[in-house]
Amino acid sequence: MPAETEVYDASKIVVLEGPLGIRKRPAMYIGSTGSSGVVHLLFEVVDNSVDESLAGYCRNINIVLTQDKDGINIAEVSDDGRGIPVGMIEKYNKSALEVVMTTLHKGAKFNHDTYKVSGGLHGVGLTVVNALSEFTEVTVKRDGKIYRQTFAKGFATSPLQEIGESKETGTTIRFKPDKEIFPGPSFDSALLKDRLRYTSFLNPKLRISLSDRRFDPAEDEVFHSQEGVVDFIKYLNKDNGALTSIISQKFQEDQVTIEFAVQYNNTYDEKIESFVNNIRTTEGGTHVVGFHSGLTRAILNYITRNKTNGKQETRITGEDVREGLIVVLSVMLPNPEFEGQTKEKLGNTQIKNIVETSVYSHVSRYLEEHPSDARAILEKATSAAAARESSRKARDLARKKSLFDGSVLPGKLADCILADPEKIELFIVEGQSAGGSGKDGRDKNTQAILPLRGKILNVEKANFERIFDNAEIKALVTAFGTGINETFNPDNLRYHKIILMTDADVDGSHIRTLLLTFIYRYMKRIIEEGYVYIAQPPLYKITQGKNVYYCYSDAELASKTKEIGSKYDLQRYKGLGEMNPEQLWETTMDPARRVLKRVGITDATRTDELFTILMGLDVQQRRKFLHEHAQEVKFLDV
Repeated sequence: MPAETEVYDASKIVVLEGPLGIRKRPAMYIGSTGSSGVVHLLFEVVDNSVDESLAGYCRNINIVLTQDKDGINIAEVSDDGRGIPVGMIEKYNKSALEVVMTTLHKGAKFNHDTYKVSGGLHGVGLTVVNALSEFTEVTVKRDGKIYRQTFAKGFATSPLQEIGESKETGTTIRFKPDKEIFPGPSFDSALLKDRLRYTSFLNPKLRISLSDRRFDPAEDEVFHSQEGVVDFIKYLNKDNGALTSIISQKFQEDQVTIEFAVQYNNTYDEKIESFVNNIRTTEGGTHVVGFHSGLTRAILNYITRNKTNGKQETRITGEDVREGLIVVLSVMLPNPEFEGQTKEKLGNTQIKNIVETSVYSHVSRYLEEHPSDARAILEKATSAAAARESSRKARDLARKKSLFDGSVLPGKLADCILADPEKIELFIVEGQSAGGSGKDGRDKNTQAILPLRGKILNVEKANFERIFDNAEIKALVTAFGTGINETFNPDNLRYHKIILMTDADVDGSHIRTLLLTFIYRYMKRIIEEGYVYIAQPPLYKITQGKNVYYCYSDAELASKTKEIGSKYDLQRYKGLGEMNPEQLWETTMDPARRVLKRVGITDATRTDELFTILMGLDVQQRRKFLHEHAQEVKFLDV
């Protein structure tokens, strides 16, 4: 029997109405209270202006970012649309503006006469912005007048006021994210610019200006595209060698508009950017399934009709025809069925057939009319099929030898006693010296050590056969227990903390980058799940008599030496092997005192681009990048 507790009756039921419910559970509405959530607030406002553009009334959006004396960010978004209605709604005895800003599940987007298509479908966007902001100020120009009303934390703080006259129309919303909700209420510049950039590509008639006045001098940038998704493809493919021209099409069926652009390049991966009503669908959905089906069917049918595959024994599959493919797919429809408020996956079943039919028809015609591009695509697919078959044979051999199935752990692994993945962690270290210190200094119950010999293979430049033959990568995959490629299963990960612990010098940074490249390209899910960390060993050891201090940055060193005065010994650590087991435990491995950085992906497009530039085959592109960013290096150990 359970222990006796308080009486559970009707008096215990709490009703959180409107803004109070949003503030209690903000992640339900914006996905996160981290930096992505702050940017999500801004784009709830921007998306309303974009919807005005889709309706044919807005040509310009201006965004200004500032910050107050405490460093808390403030955003202002202005457009030249029709302006939010301000007339009274008798049912609520409030203006339409106040209802929009304070009431959930309301707005003109439920009425398809006003907005044929829209990204804001649930009628909660501006209410959420208001509820999660310390203050919100709305200025509306319409009907020859200027109106203004202020809000705070979900509620109106002033009545609607007429403050002037204007021949212009539009809406300006100024708000300050609430520091009670967001631990760090700052707009991530890279995340914001990426979103504005693709918004301009998807809406070629729209001009978006960003003035970031948080910096001195201010950073100003304009986002505008002439060719829409074709410009998007050019941007995504700028660091890769193009194999074909850009194939693009825009068509409409009933109330659904579908636009896509594709191009093949010299890489080995597919990259697809998909959108529904200007909202990025990072998890794809029925529109992506339809695109893949239509493209695969068009190319495979072309092969059959033209007998271009000859006597090749390996059958070309859909996976093969998508190697080196870069895609932008945009769908506009009145009633998209999204999963959740953050809208990451489309579920409308009828969209699959519409997209598949159109893509199949257009790509089939294109291949017949452009034989040189068709030949390049088929050569790429044939090469991919051959590599896939070679990889399959290699994997079969690997299974027979139990190399990657986790049943035989690598001999160099010093495993821990416990086996619960959530309680144990794996340190990946470079060299036997650091490995020895780690083994002797660790907590043997929960900490495993895997020393690597030298630098692992740069997988960005290697095919799977070379990767399969690399002893250090075999050791990593086997220790992780996840398998690789088709056999990869993140649920089998043996440790829920994978900690990269490399030396604080150039070689250590290179080894760490090689490890991250491998994990990102072949085990990205364990990064997305938050299982990968970077250890932060100290850079300096200060000894003053019997007192010992460790500093993890140049700034910390300057502060500490100033604090303790003169007459001290300073040691610069270049390798983990310079520390004895006790020092390594004390500074880098002890969960109570160490500093770990979790590896995450905030901008997948930029991350993919950087790995391609820095670790790929194009030396000229890498040299150009290093030249442009050389001044950003804070510390270089030579």
